[in-house]
Amino acid sequence: MTGLEGRVAIATAAGSGIGRATALCLARGGAAVACVDIKPEAAETTRRDIAEAGGKALALPCDVQEGPQVAAMVERVLQAWGRIDILVNGVGGGQRAASILDISEEAWERMLRFNLTTTFLCCKAVLPAMLRQGYGRIVNIASIAGRSMSTFQGAHYTAAKAGVLGLTRHLARDVAGRGITVNAVAPGPIETERVLSSFTPEERERVLGKSPMGRLGTPEEVAAAVAFLASAEAAFVSGATLDVNGTMLMM
Repeated sequence: MTGLEGRVAIATAAGSGIGRATALCLARGGAAVACVDIKPEAAETTRRDIAEAGGKALALPCDVQEGPQVAAMVERVLQAWGRIDILVNGVGGGQRAASILDISEEAWERMLRFNLTTTFLCCKAVLPAMLRQGYGRIVNIASIAGRSMSTFQGAHYTAAKAGVLGLTRHLARDVAGRGITVNAVAPGPIETERVLSSFTPEERERVLGKSPMGRLGTPEEVAAAVAFLASAEAAFVSGATLDVNGTMLMM
């Protein structure tokens, strides 16, 4: 991917799955990448892999559910590299619930904080630097659930991911004309370790049966979509949601 050379990126959830694939992809494109993860050892592994391939990276442990930690993380990136050009909000995940009647108020609030509040906090923290620069790319990882609904996760997950899409559109309009774009990627079922471990063999077969392509997506395929939206070449794309679901849902 061109249009990433010399840029500074923050990738959250960079220790595994889509977040890790995204960090590696941005680094291959020439960006310096802050690998952010709540697990220090996971962030360090991704950083080391980037460095061994000749790239520039930092490993930054951070719980992006906590505003002060997010602010400190962003300041650390600015101290190291002087700017922030790209933010990829990759933190998120679901929890099974057969019915809304099975979701407690506490579980609802935890789900929104993990999937939506994290995205809000990181966007808010990087925007001052991006506005000063007159340049920025924000890419939020949503889900096919936010475009429709989830047959595996609960209503709270669907609502949180729909909220990510709404935040994406609103923020894109807020910063339009300031050199900053804000977009989302909405993956379908992706072959990550977390997803694979959560499916029973029967559920995996059911998902594959619904896939016109007959397979799950890969983290690298999602990362490629993120890298395009994060590039200078996507300057006129903002407020959009890019679906990466193998035609499981077309809108």
